[in-house]
Amino acid sequence: MHAISGVRDPAASFPLDTVTDDAHERRQANRAVAVSAAGLALTGLVELAIALVSGSVALLGDALHNLSDVSTSALVFVGFRASRRIPTERYPYGYERAEDLAGIGVALVIWGSAAVAGFESVTKLLRHGATGHLGWGIAAAAAGIAGNQLVARYKLAVGRRIRSATMVADAKHSWLDALSSAGAMLGLIGVAIGWAWADAVAGIVVTAFICHVGWEVTADIAHRLLDGVDPEIIATAETAAAAVAGVMHAHARARWTGRTLRVEVEGFVDPKTPLAEADQIGRSVAAALAPRIPEMHSFTWSARAATQ
Repeated sequence: MHAISGVRDPAASFPLDTVTDDAHERRQANRAVAVSAAGLALTGLVELAIALVSGSVALLGDALHNLSDVSTSALVFVGFRASRRIPTERYPYGYERAEDLAGIGVALVIWGSAAVAGFESVTKLLRHGATGHLGWGIAAAAAGIAGNQLVARYKLAVGRRIRSATMVADAKHSWLDALSSAGAMLGLIGVAIGWAWADAVAGIVVTAFICHVGWEVTADIAHRLLDGVDPEIIATAETAAAAVAGVMHAHARARWTGRTLRVEVEGFVDPKTPLAEADQIGRSVAAALAPRIPEMHSFTWSARAATQ
């Protein structure tokens, strides 16, 4: 394959009808972060107070995890704010990846919570620590389950609607907290029926849940940072582009930067195709891809001369 005089448009970007002002999406994200942070702060503080009084390590781990969600919400908020900055000569693609970098902070907080909860649980198991005020502890765990389920569902809905991997990751973190609250409750119920070791074991189970979601969140964020995309997106882009009149063959690439999916198509056309016609073919490819890949918010077309 070689470039010739007729086709010299190495890369051209075209406006897309699917691209809209995301100010409304950002307001939704900021509202979701603020509401979830307030709810989790209240739940976490209640659980922490009762955990300190009762000596329940399972409830302590759950409280720490809830309070860690407040810090991760702050990280998500900072990521959204930073991503609003306009492109510069030094950062021509803008700062949208700040949202993905915030996801790294979310993952680190999850792993930190796992370390603290695991240490306290193992220590109590080895030292045969006692647990008191079981009624209050069970009530606090129930409040943790309800609060985290509500927050997780809310953030997950908003995150999927605005295509934010970081907010979806944060929602999974909150969903985990509901499971850890359930684990803490089971541990306290076990102590109530005479199994003194149940609270420490429940704390270890809660730690295992934390590690599981920590792994999932870390994998999701790493996938974004390494420019991973659903292979179906590439296949759809190449198929749709090749079906456009004038395109003999097409190669596609794509990557996410924050909440923006950037698709690049290299189309091979007749070597005698004039530049203006190659440009128009690119616009036709963009129009063909827009309804097939609605999450595409950036499109770049490169025309290449097909091999004789």
